[in-house]
Amino acid sequence: MARPRIVAELGRPETPEETAARKAAASERYRSSKTFRNLIAALIVCVGIMAVVYLGVPRGTPADIPEADVPAAAAEAERTAGHGVIVPTAPDEWRANSAKVEGGEWRVVYAPSTGYVEVTQAFAPPEGWVSRELGGYAPTGTTTIDGIEWDVYDLPSAVDTIDYALATTAGTDTVVIGLAASTDRGAAETVAASLGDQIRTLREELR
Repeated sequence: MARPRIVAELGRPETPEETAARKAAASERYRSSKTFRNLIAALIVCVGIMAVVYLGVPRGTPADIPEADVPAAAAEAERTAGHGVIVPTAPDEWRANSAKVEGGEWRVVYAPSTGYVEVTQAFAPPEGWVSRELGGYAPTGTTTIDGIEWDVYDLPSAVDTIDYALATTAGTDTVVIGLAASTDRGAAETVAASLGDQIRTLREELR
């Protein structure tokens, strides 16, 4: 039979209760130290995985999207439409973000210093097309620019981010100049002034 362990501090064998307490304390220290080591190991593994992912993913500066070639796109649009299309003359500082035919509409989108200007020529649209495109709203007035009368749509709330528009007919087609909410209203007049002669020509061509 094993002799009871002598506790040096006490100068006597330890009691069963002291033995149980000592073993419990030792087990607790072991579990605590093991949990801490596991936590450190897990953190090291996570940091290593993040480093591999970060270093392994190729990076670089995204390529700039080229500016749209409006005259070239307009030539293609004329072949699609079978007749002339408008080509807005925009200030040099405006960027042409896109120019294409989509769903029976020739659309050019410009980016001034803030917001954007969307110029659309709809090919023989159905009656009421403009109102439906602008959320069902009716014109709030009219204005004449370079001899062309335009319906004015000052929208009470943005429709697809457009809150102001000018619209007129060009023969069987319809032309709409839409402005984003953050765009200077003068941008619409700038575009409309560049389209006067072209709209008169289309009215002769498409009457």
